[in-house]
Amino acid sequence: MEKATFGSGCFWCTEAIFQRLEGVQSVVSGYSGGKRDNPTYEQICSGATGHAEVVQITFDPSSVTYAELLEVFWKTHDPTTLNRQGNDVGTQYRSVIFYHSDWQQEQALAYKGKLDQSGAWGNPIVTEIAPFEKFYPAENYHQDYYNQNGSQPYCSFVVAPKVEKFKSVFGHKLKKSPLTP
Repeated sequence: MEKATFGSGCFWCTEAIFQRLEGVQSVVSGYSGGKRDNPTYEQICSGATGHAEVVQITFDPSSVTYAELLEVFWKTHDPTTLNRQGNDVGTQYRSVIFYHSDWQQEQALAYKGKLDQSGAWGNPIVTEIAPFEKFYPAENYHQDYYNQNGSQPYCSFVVAPKVEKFKSVFGHKLKKSPLTP
């Protein structure tokens, strides 16, 4: 198993998407890239700690490659808006890839370069690509949030459309088990 750590706005959205991807063993919402040990949600929301809301993905590279994870990452959020995804604004919502190896760094930089050159987004990609240092799991009530709170307004209006878009674009890569999120 390998790990990937991505931030693409609210971790509830990102978690819900990657949980549905074949080859992903687990997705944990949390915080990375900041200055404070063991930050709380309230602390990171202030913007003072420098952490981003991220997901840490444990995946089987024989079932899903890091390149495929990057494809999902890039296509399921707007990597051109600095410190913002939709109505979620602040450094904690920045687009970021925390790489776990030189190889992951090379893959992320190459993909970002291809996207920038293609002009696919119309605006420059501002995604930060930085070395992974520490990951702090978010509080328990943030874990598996969409699956447990799907009728909550934020989930209905923000998370659900992203999950549906993911399903329509990546339907061939969905987990097969109906019991799997």
